[in-house]
Amino acid sequence: MTKALTDPVGELAGVGPARQKALAELGINTVADLLTYYPFRYDDLQVKDINEIADQEKVTLKGTVASEPVLARFGRKKNRLNFRLLIDHDVYMVTFFNQPYLMKQIETGQPLAVYGKWDAKRSSITGMKIINPNNAEEAFGSIYPASKAIRQGTIQKLVKQAFEAYQDVIVDVVPATLIAKYRLLPRQQMIHDMHFPASQEASAAARRSATYEEFLMFQMQMQVLKRSDHETDGIAIHYDNALLKAFIKTLPFELTRAQKRVVNEICLDLKSPKHMNRLLQGDVGSGKTIVAAIVMYAAITAGYQAALMAPTEILAEQHANNLARVFADTPVNVALLTGSTKPAARKTLLAALAAGEINLLIGTHALIQDGVDYANLGLVITDEQHRFGVNQRAAFRQKGGQPDALAMTATPIPRTLAITAYGEMDVSEIDELPAGRQPIQTTWVRSNQANNALTFVRKQLAAGSQVYVVTPLIEESETLDVKNAEALSANLQDYFAPDYTVGLLHGRMKPDEKEAVMADFKAGKTQLLVSTTVIEVGVDVKNATVMMIYDADRFGLAQLHQLRGRVGRGEKASYCILVADPKNQQGIERMQIMTETTNGFILAQKDLELRGSGEVLGVKQSGMPSFKVGDPIADLTVLQVAQQDAHTIVATPAWEEQPENQALVHYLKGKLAAVGTLD
Repeated sequence: MTKALTDPVGELAGVGPARQKALAELGINTVADLLTYYPFRYDDLQVKDINEIADQEKVTLKGTVASEPVLARFGRKKNRLNFRLLIDHDVYMVTFFNQPYLMKQIETGQPLAVYGKWDAKRSSITGMKIINPNNAEEAFGSIYPASKAIRQGTIQKLVKQAFEAYQDVIVDVVPATLIAKYRLLPRQQMIHDMHFPASQEASAAARRSATYEEFLMFQMQMQVLKRSDHETDGIAIHYDNALLKAFIKTLPFELTRAQKRVVNEICLDLKSPKHMNRLLQGDVGSGKTIVAAIVMYAAITAGYQAALMAPTEILAEQHANNLARVFADTPVNVALLTGSTKPAARKTLLAALAAGEINLLIGTHALIQDGVDYANLGLVITDEQHRFGVNQRAAFRQKGGQPDALAMTATPIPRTLAITAYGEMDVSEIDELPAGRQPIQTTWVRSNQANNALTFVRKQLAAGSQVYVVTPLIEESETLDVKNAEALSANLQDYFAPDYTVGLLHGRMKPDEKEAVMADFKAGKTQLLVSTTVIEVGVDVKNATVMMIYDADRFGLAQLHQLRGRVGRGEKASYCILVADPKNQQGIERMQIMTETTNGFILAQKDLELRGSGEVLGVKQSGMPSFKVGDPIADLTVLQVAQQDAHTIVATPAWEEQPENQALVHYLKGKLAAVGTLD
């Protein structure tokens, strides 16, 4: 049977159903996934000379076992293993903690290599692992992200086995001209040296080649998607300009210059017969929703339906209420569809949608489920783009004859990065706030000053305002989260009783419970709302003037900025209070910058500089893809070069037929099959 990198990992020896399941949880399903499951660091296992070692450095020492190993137990499950190692006529103490099974490998008079942390004062080493002294090939030990179900050693063994069995079918996916141009390693060697580098230099060269390959493959997907978008006959939406202008005049405020510019960009796309795929970036409170309302109205005047998809039911409901008000004097028929819509109401709604009686549907991902049929869908808007994947966007395409797509996000991403990351989209930016928006005053206090802050909160409550109090989500433990939030709300209830009522909102609540709590807060029945970050995206209460965030240093700047944007929505002056005791200089800097600027784009840039892309652009926080090797910030130049190269390839006539691109085309077909392009 011919081997292929697409073979399931179950083909490898020692991978039964349980192990296959554990590997799948790490994202490893095929041999290709395993071979590109790269180490995140290497332990330098080359033997060092004692005189060259710095204090607390991780090193490998090689010598002869000079004493019997002694195992001492202390406490439950804790133990210490001691023995002496003779190196060049001197004897050094070696200690291993909680690894009693190593006793069997330590024999007096036998050679031994120990990897661990050197203590210069005591001239001793705290061991981490024992290395086979004869195994010179392992100059660098590869360390992989592992899990409880599958250990480090198992991943190492499987990678080795997969490479030996499949190395002959590894072919270059980067075209040969580019490999030569940038002096990249052939793919086979690159994969070998990523896992088993002989030296620091070999690992750096492999990482450089792997970074470029990863970015080029990503950008190729983006460019192919973009091209298929542009080649796909979209819908030319010939909206009624006079009706649209009249509608804009009825709005209770003047649009900002940025809003006008963005509306024009989107309307040009609507008119064009090409398929629109645009990203609308705007800071919190910059007025994206009204832009969305205007362009949806444009599509509706041309006889099309529009759909707006939000990530949560709370947000979908808010959009529906707001837009029903905006469109109150127009013929637009607004409907709401979420998972909570009752079966009878749902049935009526779906029939009206299919008959074309509803021309604006708002909801959660329920909008793309089977059985939801549109009469004439022309425009789809997704709010908080980063909460939805490419596949969900593709599902919308199948709903209508290629409806135009607009994605909105309030997570500011620096422009260079947005263009590169959302390579398949055109980017529009609202870069100014509407007139009359009060800047939010932000202060940072340490936790021992939190009571003073509560005195200020009481004054705000006495003036008739409402307050958000946010406590962080500790992902490892949902039960802890709930405890945190529950304990805080109980304390605040005691503190403000009997004058004010405290509501509580957390992720463990059922959707209808959350809705009820939010409804009470909106109606002013509760004055303080204690919450984990479920309120982060988009909830609008104009009377809320204070946002108090406990353990603020646990959040990224982008997240803090989003939370801060929940207040300052009305006429009153608004405040954000950060309660934090940062543990390091970086944490202090993050708190300081929050108090200095309310510009989301400056903060996003700063967040990137302070925290690197991993966390800022992690899948949780933004629409940024997560890369295995490349770092979109540190390697931004490589990302941009790869984008240029991908653009050049796709712009070449009949590039798919060229012999040097065959492996690349094959790779892309596999990747894009899920999204439904590159047939």
